[in-house]
Amino acid sequence: MPILQYVLNFSSINVSAQVGDIVYFTSSGSPLGGFDQAGLINTNVLGVISAISAITITVQYDDTIIETLPINGDFFTFAKDKRVNTSSLLGYYASVNFVNTSRGKVELFSVGSDVSESSK
Repeated sequence: MPILQYVLNFSSINVSAQVGDIVYFTSSGSPLGGFDQAGLINTNVLGVISAISAITITVQYDDTIIETLPINGDFFTFAKDKRVNTSSLLGYYASVNFVNTSRGKVELFSVGSDVSESSK
């Protein structure tokens, strides 16, 4: 099972993408109402992110599993590894700073938190 690398070039990369995330690509579907309508059947797993730079993402994939590779114009998404990235913070202390860098008036609509006892 040879592991190969596929390098994706972008003009900018989502800041939440990180090494270990799983990359998916969706092949083009049919146009409808000015939008490209692609079904879930057109979505394939590419592989796992192994490196990220300013404009490139390197993905490792197993060529015995991947049937097709992405082509120019395909749409890319990524998902977090659920074993590593959970939705809750762990620990005994949390600190949050809200900073407004806007020059205009802004309004904070809502802030929420969740606390659960993890140890005694």
